[in-house]
Amino acid sequence: MLTAAGPVQLQRVYFVCRQCKLGAHPLDGRLGVTGSVSPQAQRLLCLAGASWSFDGGAKNLREFCGLSVSDNWIREVCQEQAARMEAWQKTAGEARLPFRQAQGDVEFTTDGTSVNTWAGWREMRLGIFSKRLRGEPASAAHWDHRQLPAPHVRVAFAAIENSEQFGTRWGQWASRLGVHDTTQLTVLADGAAWIWEQANMHFAGARGVLDIYHGLEHVAQTAHALYGEGAAEAEKWLTAGRTALLGGGWQAIRDHITQTQRRVRDTAQRESLESLREYLGKHSDHLPYAERLAEGRSIGSGQVEGACKHMIGRRLKQTGARWQLSRVNRMATLCAILYSDHWDAYWAAPEPP
Repeated sequence: MLTAAGPVQLQRVYFVCRQCKLGAHPLDGRLGVTGSVSPQAQRLLCLAGASWSFDGGAKNLREFCGLSVSDNWIREVCQEQAARMEAWQKTAGEARLPFRQAQGDVEFTTDGTSVNTWAGWREMRLGIFSKRLRGEPASAAHWDHRQLPAPHVRVAFAAIENSEQFGTRWGQWASRLGVHDTTQLTVLADGAAWIWEQANMHFAGARGVLDIYHGLEHVAQTAHALYGEGAAEAEKWLTAGRTALLGGGWQAIRDHITQTQRRVRDTAQRESLESLREYLGKHSDHLPYAERLAEGRSIGSGQVEGACKHMIGRRLKQTGARWQLSRVNRMATLCAILYSDHWDAYWAAPEPP
């Protein structure tokens, strides 16, 4: 048997039922043993499989722990445990009580990233529920210098699914985590239409917030189209637009665009201004930056974008990797458990995993 301390030889009695002829090693249940890998060794193999490629995990386990395992062994343990992890998340109190008991404002962020499968590149969608305590109030001039508290509890989940299927998960997770009053929930996102559609369907009354960096990126593109990238006039216009957006939301940035349109005659410049108006106009209800800054609350979706890169992309988008759909979804669950506050709780569960 493989254990965290290396391979050991285990001898125990095997019993067979006289009636049904089924047999078992009763000692296995007392030791928490399933198959030929101990629970602690399974934890190490899952950690390696979620952190590196299966081949890289095998090499690192030999280097770090002196454990000699094959990449296929790590793969199979990860797949088996990920299936159990998903079932554990749905039923275990340890998976939901920490979030329910934590203090702070409830935030939900979601995004997607492409993963290579045997059916081609598919979008894997990722969602994160978190709770965050409020920071000190800030003005529009100091929005990017404030010290905003990091989320102190978070739960992530991911899968390759269409928007409707993935949106259904939102409501299921909200119920598990005790988020029943969705009017107190904030959805922070990059502005993709499917996100707002699913939010309206599953989070009635929730406040949507367009990620500030995506909003400012469009303002910057318009400034460059008007005056040229690097020009002093472009920086001046961008600064005024940033102040308007952060300080006055839709009405202020709309006035800034309108005032500029009155002075501009070039067709390309006017089209750029109109494009910015249309883009931000679609999110006119998602620009409450001044209010949230004054309350010491977040205005960006960087948490989920970072998770897409480091939780999903770093592990599942490695060079040459191509996944079966069911297997990559299970690996996404494993990565999400590690990223969430569920890793220790799962392995410390009363019943052997």
